[in-house]
Amino acid sequence: MAVTPAAVRTAAVRTAIAAAHRHWLVKPIGFNVNQCGFAPATPAPLTSHPIVTLHRHRPLGHARRWRNLPVYRPLVDLSTMEERHVILTYRLDRATIHELCAQLEADLMSPIRQPTGIPPLVQVLSVLHFLASGSFQTTVAIASGMSQPMFSKVLSRVLSALLKHMQSYIMFPEVGDLPTVKGDFYALGHNPNIIGAIDGTHVALVPPSRSEQVYRNRKSYHSMNVQMVCLADQYISHV
Repeated sequence: MAVTPAAVRTAAVRTAIAAAHRHWLVKPIGFNVNQCGFAPATPAPLTSHPIVTLHRHRPLGHARRWRNLPVYRPLVDLSTMEERHVILTYRLDRATIHELCAQLEADLMSPIRQPTGIPPLVQVLSVLHFLASGSFQTTVAIASGMSQPMFSKVLSRVLSALLKHMQSYIMFPEVGDLPTVKGDFYALGHNPNIIGAIDGTHVALVPPSRSEQVYRNRKSYHSMNVQMVCLADQYISHV
């Protein structure tokens, strides 16, 4: 009996399927897969080539292998620090830091919880340390256990979250509160009709290259001139 090209192709496909059957799920196109074997669904032209797609499956009893992801391990533990050291490092006491973290947590949490994510508390502590010390990003990043590019993203994220809540904390007294404000100032130094103590300061910075001259002050270094107003209890009411 003569062997036709179609029979040769069919035999080749059966051989390939049988070899892969133990470790692959086989889905041939143009063939019916059943318990009895493989039979052509329709006669294939001599010029056509049967196409087989192989779908790998996991043998029973074999657990999925997950890639080991690096887990961020904080280098700072606020609970082990003395209160005096906490205030010296972050300019805020422990209770205020936890309150701030609770308010910013929704803005600092990643949409997808991952073990590699930096906890909101670490983000807040690193940014507070940066603002309190005026140090370089690289120095603060190393102390916080992250890279400088990562800290740069954390800094932008935390500052944006703080700005969202700024109006809830920094506000000028209402007209109805002015008598109380004046009374508080009068109790300090017997000066009447004072509703705020105003002053300014130069905050040193690295200027953008395109507008460097705008940030150069009269003492020949780059800064931003900031004006602040506070109440008798040192509560900031205007920036």
